[in-house]
Amino acid sequence: QVQLVESGGGLVETGASLRLSCTASGRAFSSYYMSWFRQVSGKKREFLAYVIPNGDGAFHTNSVEGRFTISRNNDLKKVYLQMNALKPEDTAVYYCAAGKIGGSYESRYEYWGQGTQVTVSS
Repeated sequence: QVQLVESGGGLVETGASLRLSCTASGRAFSSYYMSWFRQVSGKKREFLAYVIPNGDGAFHTNSVEGRFTISRNNDLKKVYLQMNALKPEDTAVYYCAAGKIGGSYESRYEYWGQGTQVTVSS
């Protein structure tokens, strides 16, 4: 099994930056695609980005491309989401996830963290 723990969320003002971290434990972290999703209470979970196992390629959804950047450090078993120019509509719980297949679908990710709250004030 893989255990994932997110950290780095908080309350910030519009235009601020945050860097979220996801720390993994378990075997074969470097064989997994890693992703970030976010979810507003009562709404569908939204895909944000994924990074391929070796860290040399990534995909970001159009809604955050240019502001958010996913990356990973396999030696440390961590994945990051750098978020810049935050907006109130970015307010959500942010989750990291691991899976053997990359993509934008929740069903492709087997392991999920507990989430970290990001709140952006106007």
